[in-house]
Amino acid sequence: MKDLFDKIYRDKGPLGKWADQAEGYFVFPKLEGEIGNRMKFQGKEVISWSVNDYLGLANHPEVRKADAEACAKYGSAYPMGARMMSGHTDLHEQLQNELAAFVNKEAAYLLNFGYQGILSTIDALVGKDDVIVYDVDAHACIIDGVRLHLGKRFTYKHNDIESIELNLQRAEKIVEQTGGGILLISEGVFGMRGEQGKLKEIAALKEKYNFRFLVDDAHGFGTLGATGAGAGEEQGVQDQIDVYFATFAKSMASTGAFIAGDKEVMDYLKYNMRSQMFAKSLQMTLVEGALKRLDMMRKMPELKEKLWSNVNDLQNGLRERGFDLGTTSSCVTPVYLKGSIPEAMALVKDLRENHGIFCSIVVYPVIPKGLILLRLIPTASHTKEDIELTLEAFSAIRSKLESGIYKKIAERIMGKASVEAN
Repeated sequence: MKDLFDKIYRDKGPLGKWADQAEGYFVFPKLEGEIGNRMKFQGKEVISWSVNDYLGLANHPEVRKADAEACAKYGSAYPMGARMMSGHTDLHEQLQNELAAFVNKEAAYLLNFGYQGILSTIDALVGKDDVIVYDVDAHACIIDGVRLHLGKRFTYKHNDIESIELNLQRAEKIVEQTGGGILLISEGVFGMRGEQGKLKEIAALKEKYNFRFLVDDAHGFGTLGATGAGAGEEQGVQDQIDVYFATFAKSMASTGAFIAGDKEVMDYLKYNMRSQMFAKSLQMTLVEGALKRLDMMRKMPELKEKLWSNVNDLQNGLRERGFDLGTTSSCVTPVYLKGSIPEAMALVKDLRENHGIFCSIVVYPVIPKGLILLRLIPTASHTKEDIELTLEAFSAIRSKLESGIYKKIAERIMGKASVEAN
């Protein structure tokens, strides 16, 4: 019999094996100072492109004031207990009603966390006789929710309608035997690539197939659509989304999430979502803070306008300089380069130390070997100067990457064999 920890001692995993070189700098870095376009990293000011504060609300004076007043009024604990037992309030209900109206749904239900919330929503919606069909590039929270499912589940090729149809046909054959139903899951915006899910095309398939449609719109809520109601509004199919999910962790710069849909469905989930039934209620400071943020989203369209002005300036500037942004159709700005993991480390260190630019780095196994993805998140708080300095920095690092400078630096530090192997 083996020790349970044997595998841990033997294999740290594809990311964990880099911990000695990466931790504290490339992974688990510490950004300090007030949340905004300029923060501090290891004591130096950097332009931060790695904070999902799309509308610039995290450090907005009105938001800071509302949060402080709510904390002074309620403290950080109230209400105590799960909502079903002792943690339910009028303000929780008010926030749900306002969120439902904002995303054009009949009802909404407040969740404590985004990750936990979508996972538990999936678990509550399906039983062993049902089939889940979901995008192969779905976020980890969706994948973990699907892993709880005791019935069949199929992945379809990313944003591929033909693949979706093939899997719906497979699912239909199964539910004809089991007597179950079909849940199809997409994201409104895929957070790594920035592509919108093909919600309009998927919704059109309801004319041919009997399924219910769940959309995780974490990155679309507040950023897409005429009113900010998200990717469904942007594509004109919000009414075809059966269960709409969004988190407060992006546009609202807070903690919490919600689901929205028909009242009867929301009532069912309210009484059957284990993560909400058996967890402490969302604190009142966060509830009042969310009400304030939502009010600002409704009454201050200039926040979204400024966001998209910055998004367009950054993305157009990168494309004009010949950078590959893939097929992003959202605020998420991925920049694809070719290189090894050691080269990526040298490149990012140069970007942060010498150019004062902080953005997220993504490498294998999240993306294919030989690719480097630099992921930028524009916000309403960024300035024209931030964008121009970033464009200049990216041109400089690409030149060094293509000329082999980063490869030589990596070989000097790690050895030629190690660089070539990665």
